[in-house]
Amino acid sequence: MKLIQPNCRIQFTAADLDFITDTLASTTQNRGVLLQLLADCETRDLILDDEKLFQALLEHPSCLRISNRLYFYVIVRNVLREAGIDDRDVADYTAELLAEYSDFEASRCRVPGHDTPLDYFFEMLAALKDADERRSFYIRAHIGNHSLFLSGVFPQRIRYRAEKKGFPDLRYYEAMGQSSFRIASDHRLASKYELGPIYSKLADRFQETRQALNEMSERLVSLGDADNGFDALLLKVMNQQNWS
Repeated sequence: MKLIQPNCRIQFTAADLDFITDTLASTTQNRGVLLQLLADCETRDLILDDEKLFQALLEHPSCLRISNRLYFYVIVRNVLREAGIDDRDVADYTAELLAEYSDFEASRCRVPGHDTPLDYFFEMLAALKDADERRSFYIRAHIGNHSLFLSGVFPQRIRYRAEKKGFPDLRYYEAMGQSSFRIASDHRLASKYELGPIYSKLADRFQETRQALNEMSERLVSLGDADNGFDALLLKVMNQQNWS
């Protein structure tokens, strides 16, 4: 069982640092100073908020050789701030969620005692009935994550499937996500893993977070570049979940 952690900002690659310094530093000397500042958590966070990084990601997505974690953190941080959610840990957690879901197999709900991954909400809810404390916490966190990812990235598919095929609508995903994050936030293991405040904020602001991700998906897909990181994630997940 794996828990998503807000770890994007401590996993940047050498290529990520090159992108940041190339975008923001005008001279070689400035690059050296900027690299030193990036080593400090507080100044790093201020640097990552620079609008130039966000614009560079939007303008040249197919030319970038950066990690999913940097790509998603800068994008998510920007759209969440626009939505009034100015919490870097929530942005980092959400970005890590997108990075994890770019690997479909790694993102699946695997629970000890079950031979196959739990891919559907009804399977996860059924597994809660006989789950121990740790497994219950993990499943609740996964339901919250899964609800946020699907409703944030694929709102149009959810609307279409709800209208044409009778599948659950966005309100269902919001309710599932809010309640699961709320239950997970109150669990003692949330305190142990320092996830309680993040789960609580996502429970309180689930709809706003979901809508910010909707804005992100619409904005990035409208760029029309199938080589950018977000479109690659869309195509991969839609194919793997048979949502195309």
